[in-house]
Amino acid sequence: MDISTLSQATEVAPGLVVFRLAPDHKPHNPQRWRIGHKASGLAIADSMQRENALKGAALLAKVTDWTQDADTVKAAVDREDLFAQLSYVWCIEPGTQPLGPGTDASRNGTYTDVDVETAAAAARANGFNALEVLVAMSETVPWSGLDTDDFNEAHNRIAELADAT
Repeated sequence: MDISTLSQATEVAPGLVVFRLAPDHKPHNPQRWRIGHKASGLAIADSMQRENALKGAALLAKVTDWTQDADTVKAAVDREDLFAQLSYVWCIEPGTQPLGPGTDASRNGTYTDVDVETAAAAARANGFNALEVLVAMSETVPWSGLDTDDFNEAHNRIAELADAT
């Protein structure tokens, strides 16, 4: 992680930070939230949603003392067990689920009014009901990376504009 990213990171537990990847960092990776080791910048895990990255960091805080240097932390942690535990809060090993080349997922988890209007127009054109709008959103950028409340708000706006019942 570079210095600018670290300055925007939130320390959620001693030695553990959560931050959003910069748009130009692996733009094909839909997992835009990273859990990192504050002292070394070591990437520990990625998540699609901020709320899950925070849950992952809370889980990691119980595993070892993350204020130690990276080599000490690595020696104290069983990677296989660690990622098995993290999978329960939807966190994965950094960079392991990229989309195909040329796919830009850097905006996953962020959207604009234009995105809502475009999605609503597509839903209306396809005759989607509210459930079909929800399914379509759950599998596409930028919607799949939204935290629960933000996702629900965006879904409601799209469904309302599309007259999806």
